[in-house]
Amino acid sequence: MINLANKKILVTGAQGFLGHFLLEELKKAGATNIVTPSIEEADLTKLEDVKRVVKDVEIIIHLAAKVGGIGFNREKPGELFYDNIMMGIPLMEEARKAGVKKFVALGTICAYPKFTPVPFKEDDIWNGYPEETNAPYGLAKKMLLVQSQAYRQQYGFNAVTLFPVNLYGPHDNFDPRSSHVIPALIKKVFEAREANAPTVEVWGTGKASREFLYVQDAARGIVMATKKYDKSDPVNLGSGMEITIKDLIETIVRLMQYKGKLVWDTTKPDGQPRRMLDTSRARKEFGFKAEVQFEQGLKQTIEWYEKHHHELPH
Repeated sequence: MINLANKKILVTGAQGFLGHFLLEELKKAGATNIVTPSIEEADLTKLEDVKRVVKDVEIIIHLAAKVGGIGFNREKPGELFYDNIMMGIPLMEEARKAGVKKFVALGTICAYPKFTPVPFKEDDIWNGYPEETNAPYGLAKKMLLVQSQAYRQQYGFNAVTLFPVNLYGPHDNFDPRSSHVIPALIKKVFEAREANAPTVEVWGTGKASREFLYVQDAARGIVMATKKYDKSDPVNLGSGMEITIKDLIETIVRLMQYKGKLVWDTTKPDGQPRRMLDTSRARKEFGFKAEVQFEQGLKQTIEWYEKHHHELPH
């Protein structure tokens, strides 16, 4: 088990949604020397910046990613592939060369094949091509798993790869051009409620299912893996719950006391048909189990948005 108290830790993407909570959890675990370069201070797609940030670092937690919802993935697949590959692969290589002791890579649930038996087991990750709309992003992040396994085999480099499910919570990205499903729906319902609009339009059929993990739980899981997990086998981070998009939006409508009707735009895609993880490996290997109940987490996310919506991009 690694004691984080006196280690120099680099967190990429620390300014993001998950980063905000990860820094809190690292501090709770005793970490005091955390380096968190912003994109202005270090562009991780540029090799000279990567070489500079890995110097004298003992642990790297790589959260930085270019991400977005279905619309963004359809518009910018090339950018999503290139930027995510270029932020990850050279970073691990330069970390190895600089003598970094541990590298924790965050993959994505989008790396799983489109038709994976539910619940998704880590061993199924190579059994097919990902869902087309997010395959370029998913595969770019999946290459970190290949790299971590190859580097452990050849160089004895301690890299681990975690695959978190869809995250949600306060401080999420509510920008409609790039937000994921929960913040996008909360924003839609909020605006309809405030405008007394009679309907809210939702993409797809509502039949697709998703699993969601509260962001603070995810941050706790990452810290537990950083301290205790030292193998190349990928590990899912999830809550082990599954909810259809229809049930999700109906829960949001109820919690936000919106009285209008839902209208389904079935010309829009559902994305992957079902998503739910097998979370037993995380429990077995480093004792991680989600703690925040879904409805409780959803309430906290809605309350945060209602309080801060005027400060966010529209």
